[in-house]
Amino acid sequence: MTPDLAYIPYLEFIADVQAVAAALEADGWKPDHIVGVGRGGLVPAAYLSHRTGISLLSVDYSSGVPSFAEELMEKLAVSTCEGKTILLVDDINDSGGTIEALRTSLIEHGAVAASVRVAVLIDNVRSRAKVEYRSRTIDRSTDKRWFVFPWEAMAERRTLLEEAEAVPERLS
Repeated sequence: MTPDLAYIPYLEFIADVQAVAAALEADGWKPDHIVGVGRGGLVPAAYLSHRTGISLLSVDYSSGVPSFAEELMEKLAVSTCEGKTILLVDDINDSGGTIEALRTSLIEHGAVAASVRVAVLIDNVRSRAKVEYRSRTIDRSTDKRWFVFPWEAMAERRTLLEEAEAVPERLS
């Protein structure tokens, strides 16, 4: 079965960032830093940083270079012990694997759990990870689309299909 590639239009992406910013404002919680999660969370985090005026940091979780990410996670954990708050931003909370790995890493490095929150553009209600802020929700038991964000649209269709097919449990 060929994956259903769901291209997210740029203006819809902007609306998603605005919705996350509005949720933050409604909650009254303002983090000291927005942390974009590489790769998918970097662009939304940059937009959210500009929208809110909150400084931007980044951690490249998807690079496959654990020592690099772990060093940054340790620095972020220490910052929470010094009273700083951070908002991790990713594009989608699908299975929850990335978010749980990041939270676990932060806690293992001594982070103050209450000082860390997560925002995503799309939140799967069936994910094992819970997020505090989202633009919209999906239910992966019925919604099998493979979301293609504006920055991912630069990839060749073949590449997008290969990425989607690499996680068949999300598609069937």
